[in-house]
Amino acid sequence: MKERIKNISSLFDSGTAKNITFIVTKDCQLACKYCYLVGKNESERMSWEIAKQAIDYILDNEQDFPEQSVIWDFIGGEPFLEIELIDKICDYLKTEMYRRNHHWFNSYRFSFSTNGINYHTEEVQDFIKKNSSHLSIGITIDGTEKKHDLNRVYKTSGKGSYKDVVKNIPLWIEQFPNAGTKVTISSADIPYICESVLHLYSLGIKEVYINCVFEDVWKEGDDLLFEKQLVELADAIIDKGLYKDCVCSFFSEHLGKPLDKKLMNQNWCGAGRMLAIDAQGNFYPCTRFAQYSLRNKQAIVIGNIKDGINKDRLRPFLCLDRCTQSKQECIDCEVAEGCAWCQGENYDAASTNTIYQRATAICKMHKARVRANNYYWNKLYRKLELENERETFEKSKKELNSKIC
Repeated sequence: MKERIKNISSLFDSGTAKNITFIVTKDCQLACKYCYLVGKNESERMSWEIAKQAIDYILDNEQDFPEQSVIWDFIGGEPFLEIELIDKICDYLKTEMYRRNHHWFNSYRFSFSTNGINYHTEEVQDFIKKNSSHLSIGITIDGTEKKHDLNRVYKTSGKGSYKDVVKNIPLWIEQFPNAGTKVTISSADIPYICESVLHLYSLGIKEVYINCVFEDVWKEGDDLLFEKQLVELADAIIDKGLYKDCVCSFFSEHLGKPLDKKLMNQNWCGAGRMLAIDAQGNFYPCTRFAQYSLRNKQAIVIGNIKDGINKDRLRPFLCLDRCTQSKQECIDCEVAEGCAWCQGENYDAASTNTIYQRATAICKMHKARVRANNYYWNKLYRKLELENERETFEKSKKELNSKIC
């Protein structure tokens, strides 16, 4: 049984699982200043009838979803505001996948990204106990209280949410000891990067998934300050020996190399290979193409629960790769590897209604990250060589599974 679970887990980690997202609500207790969900509201909540019809369509059309495994993802807003609905959805999914002898019936995961405020409540805890063997939950905490409360504030009072989140971290780590948190960086956050990552480690969070926002918010000099913070973080991680047990997604050995146009021409983003469903029963290639995620463009709907998926609308997403949407400057860039993008932001920022125009607002931030990343690995390997620990480190090294978008 342990081997069976291990094999299933490897499917999720390798990215071969289908990601299906229920947008169960567009409401949230917070009004995070960097949030890309510009259309959050309290009125759009998914009904049980819509959820059931979506599930029935997906499971009825098993031949259109050949992936070996599935991630049933729940987002908002804040998904745990709709825990009663989610519990009903998950019960129905488990029952139906088993009843139909569906190929996903024992190869699935329920996935959540939550602000953590309601994590301790009885309803959420009962759900976790019932589904613990097929569950992953990430709580978003941005670092120190100062860094977190800079952006993650309550929509009604404007007060920071750090204290209401951090009190739930010990329980979360106890239940999900290998879970990581996702940290978002915008211009105002840069001075607090180093201390915030170290603070998260001190809370017992060993894996920190951290990324810069893709929107065009970066100011003159941000890249230099960003590099300085990452170098300070690199020094702290190496000098304190934190690299043995902790990881930070800003540092990767596979980052910042020239692009191999044949081997590395895949699309960075999974839009089109994912499926998102909103409260009206509309289908999207990703949640970022729903209207509440877009500042400048109209939503791209690829179907609905009554008519199914329109494959002609989906096809352009399946044809996307790095070269078809990038400028020649990006393709020829000496540090192209690891330079990320969000397909939804590409569309929203494009000069026309195209998904084939890559946004490049984070270009200078990526280059700064590469410089700091080179510093990190050069210093770490010098230390390991001097202490004759490189071979041991290579054997025990933890690889960070980076999931962007």
